[in-house]
Amino acid sequence: MTIQLSDHFDYNRLFRFTLPSVLMMIFTSVYGMVDGFFISNFVGKTAFASVNLIIPYLQILGGVGAMLGVGGSALVAKTLGEADIPRARRYFTMMMYLMLGTSVVFTIAGIALLRPVAYLFGATDNMIGDVVTYGTICLIFNTALQAQYTFQSYLVVAEKPKFALKVVIVAGISNTVLDFMFMAVFKLGVVGAALATGLSQCIAGVLPFVWFISKRNTSALRFTKAKIEIKPMLLACANGSSEMLSSISGAVTGILYNLQLMRYAGEDGVAAYGVVMYAAFIFLGVFVGYSQGSAPIMGYHYGAQNQKEMRNVLQRSLVLLGASGIVLTALAVLFVRPIASVFVGYDAALFDLTVHAFTICCIPFLFMWFNIYTSAFFTALNDGAVSASISFMRALVLPVLCIILLPMIWELDGVWYSLAGSEVLGVFVSLFFLISKRKKYHY
Repeated sequence: MTIQLSDHFDYNRLFRFTLPSVLMMIFTSVYGMVDGFFISNFVGKTAFASVNLIIPYLQILGGVGAMLGVGGSALVAKTLGEADIPRARRYFTMMMYLMLGTSVVFTIAGIALLRPVAYLFGATDNMIGDVVTYGTICLIFNTALQAQYTFQSYLVVAEKPKFALKVVIVAGISNTVLDFMFMAVFKLGVVGAALATGLSQCIAGVLPFVWFISKRNTSALRFTKAKIEIKPMLLACANGSSEMLSSISGAVTGILYNLQLMRYAGEDGVAAYGVVMYAAFIFLGVFVGYSQGSAPIMGYHYGAQNQKEMRNVLQRSLVLLGASGIVLTALAVLFVRPIASVFVGYDAALFDLTVHAFTICCIPFLFMWFNIYTSAFFTALNDGAVSASISFMRALVLPVLCIILLPMIWELDGVWYSLAGSEVLGVFVSLFFLISKRKKYHY
């Protein structure tokens, strides 16, 4: 039975509708881990540290796709809730034009600035070759990455989350096979890793486009003739700015982590942080996937002014995510050693450092779901200012303060504890906005 945005959502229906988005984010994280596994085990820990050093920069540029996808899809979902399908199609088409234009600009600028940025981020002469090679190849495929991020959000609005999941699975399997072929068989090193990632992104970006223009697309969303309308485009970008801000903030804090870790632990510290982040992305994928998967539901009912259903979805979401946070924290603690051994089992000292770091970094899973969901919740309500404020505080201001201050007290452990400290403080920020805005939106 097809689940529609206009439905009433009990726990079962909410779980079934958001599950493909959750699995989609998990699979995306898993094939990111596959890259790390092959690089670490077949190329070496210096190459592994080099790739992780430049990922924040690629993350900043990729944040544009997240902004256009999430912000645009929230506007489109709200417009569908208002029963204005022609206007929703125009907005959808315009945002695709914008995605293509910005991706080309950021590709050119990103490649031009790559080497000086790499040194700014802390790359050593021993690392710079791998950093520039990996970053350049990945940026060549930047348009495919932007298309992947953007279409993922719109497929959920088109009530096709299962198809979005299938696309990610196909791309993930392709990435894994190509990683093995390029690095384990043909010994292409970081060149192979970047090519595998880029080609899989092409798959994830092209398949949804083909579906949207095909006769199989029976949804309300389809491409149409559209003139550029500045106001709705700016509204969508402003609303999705929290997602881009999260990407940029995560990248900035990642840079600071790497700089602090190079100071206290050298390349081993950066490599250990890379393992922690690869594993954390899987758990983070559950929270992000659910938040993005449920956002179109909230956006639709906000547009339809169905306040009873808005309250229903909010309450059930908090229960589901709270339970997930407890379960995932327990799983993270339980599997910390097996996860570390997969990536750095070949180096005893690095293994011990990674296990110690990951054990501390499991703590934020108890809290971060609330911050992630609250930001996505206000994006769904088309309140980009509140969503961006939450993202700005919990993903940039608070982490930066913790990264700078806590190592002064606990040195290397202070770097690991800063993850938990920033998320705990972020809960108070999210709670403030959720309470203060309840009368405005009647949720």
